[in-house]
Amino acid sequence: MQIDHLALLREELELFQECLGGELSAPVEHCGDWTLRELAAHVAEGNLWVVAAVRERHGRHASPPAPEDIAPHVAETSRRLVEALSVDPATEAWTFWPPCTVGFWRRRRWLETLVHRWDAQHALGIPSRLDPELCGDGVAEVFDTFAPRQVKLGRMAEPAAAVRFTADDLGRSWVFGPGEPVVELRGPAPDLMLALWNRKPWSELSGDAAAARAALPGPLVP
Repeated sequence: MQIDHLALLREELELFQECLGGELSAPVEHCGDWTLRELAAHVAEGNLWVVAAVRERHGRHASPPAPEDIAPHVAETSRRLVEALSVDPATEAWTFWPPCTVGFWRRRRWLETLVHRWDAQHALGIPSRLDPELCGDGVAEVFDTFAPRQVKLGRMAEPAAAVRFTADDLGRSWVFGPGEPVVELRGPAPDLMLALWNRKPWSELSGDAAAARAALPGPLVP
């Protein structure tokens, strides 16, 4: 499946911005003590950080505090992000993991916004639509980017054993860890992605969640 990450990023940014017409003081369950407004400020800050990564080729950008009127700020930073990423995806950019290209940021920023769109809708009690094929790319990103980076940075120990994660709705599996898998966790791709990003407990997936956690104590993602 060919995925147009830039088009999907535009859609997710719009969906996220729609949530900002809701109660901005609503707590965001899986983001510590953040409210929706603080989540919005985080998204805006990340947008500008990636603009600098692409245009200035560094990861040192620090945004000033977000203005009180957060919705227009998110809209403006979203516009700037899409503009910065609307170049050849092979264009060189600073990234925290290979490939060092604009294409990396198209995918990463789309998935970041997708998860935070889910966070915002969850905070407001709005049902979320998550496409299984697209969530499969989100699961893949955990294992091709974040989990190995967590190990490299010493944020998690080398896996003790391998775990297989299977998306029943896609007929696709991912294995992380050494050797043959000692346990398998199964579920729909959206549930797998949300579980890997700590939005759902692993125990809600089919399989021995305790054994999977013993093999991969994590954290798999930042």
